[in-house]
Amino acid sequence: MGCLVSTAKDTGGIRRRPRSVGEIAVFVPGLRIPKHVDFFEPLGDKLFKNIVERLSALRTRIVVMAGQEAPTTTKPRRKTATQHGGSSLADLQQAIEDYLPVLLGLVKDGSLLEHRVQFVWINQEDDAEETTISNAWYEVLSVLHLMAMLSFSQANLLLLPKTSADGYQPKVSEAESRRAAVDVFLKGAGYLDCAVRHVLPQLPIDVRENLPVDLSEGVLRALCLQALGQGVDIQLGMAIDSTKATLAVKRRLACEMVKYWHQAEENIMKLPLTNGWGEKHQHFVKWKYTEAKAAAYYYHGLILDEGNTEKSHGMAVAALQAAEEFLKESKKACEAFNTTAPLSRNPPLWGTMKYLSEKIPKDSSSKVRINRDLYSYEKIMETAPALPDFALALKPDEYQLPAVDQSWNEENTKGQTMS
Repeated sequence: MGCLVSTAKDTGGIRRRPRSVGEIAVFVPGLRIPKHVDFFEPLGDKLFKNIVERLSALRTRIVVMAGQEAPTTTKPRRKTATQHGGSSLADLQQAIEDYLPVLLGLVKDGSLLEHRVQFVWINQEDDAEETTISNAWYEVLSVLHLMAMLSFSQANLLLLPKTSADGYQPKVSEAESRRAAVDVFLKGAGYLDCAVRHVLPQLPIDVRENLPVDLSEGVLRALCLQALGQGVDIQLGMAIDSTKATLAVKRRLACEMVKYWHQAEENIMKLPLTNGWGEKHQHFVKWKYTEAKAAAYYYHGLILDEGNTEKSHGMAVAALQAAEEFLKESKKACEAFNTTAPLSRNPPLWGTMKYLSEKIPKDSSSKVRINRDLYSYEKIMETAPALPDFALALKPDEYQLPAVDQSWNEENTKGQTMS
């Protein structure tokens, strides 16, 4: 069924706890890091030596590379125009893609090999330092989580401002970087969606109930929705920059963004995320949810104001004032996020919030002043109108686990005793 051992955080301080993580455009919970495991003792008498050696070598490569990548990922440096940033992330991603088809041989056709190896990973958002589970599906789940977090790290690099040390302009434009970031978010969401729908159900209930909180269904779903929410945020920023995008298009995107972040908050706020990474993760979701509501009420107010009735103008004022209040609240939530350990800071405002942080206060005060002779303060402060409900358009990329490596089909099991 899978033996589970969690090691408490007071047993060694093995988890990386940076005091500061620098500038953040995308929150990446500290990478879960695999620790070395012995494949030879549990599998040496069940498999031919070549496949055991291959499993061991491929996983050891990931252990080494993830250990090197973690400090960089938890404290990203601003990418310059002369750097090829992200190559190490791509190398680690490739190492995982090489390992996964071989790993899946341990769970092929319900093999009893599934429970023979004790897989060990260092946790980040859980109070336990590390978790050991004798179940290959736990390893698959951990690998998918790592793939998703590498995608988030890549998106963060794409969205951080680029500077040039030699005065040359970046080869990749800001717009191209943002479009690429949307694709990366959808890919990361695909890994997480696969983890929730196809891997978690493979684990026995008792193992699922005792997974580290990093891998709980709520966190995985929240991360998936976070990726989609930030993808829509980028789309809204591009719509703002476009002369062809109508107010209706911008409102729809903003309202969809609210739904993604609301669902993310519902999934994560009830979880026992009490240490630094976990608490910071909750603050990030709350901050982005509040920002999304500011954007949605702003565009809803502008459309309502196009009506020709006293009622529509009144509702528009209420919506714009709600947008202003949510904007103020989002700034407080942002501060709470950045001051929660590990400390962080935001890059200069860009995209959606650069535009709205100026427009919302200006347009809100303008509408109140124009309509002051028609509406009392009490009417203006009435409950803001409900936001329209739109179907969510952005979906995770469809990701399917790869086929089992062909080496498993070459009679590598001794006597097929474990089939």
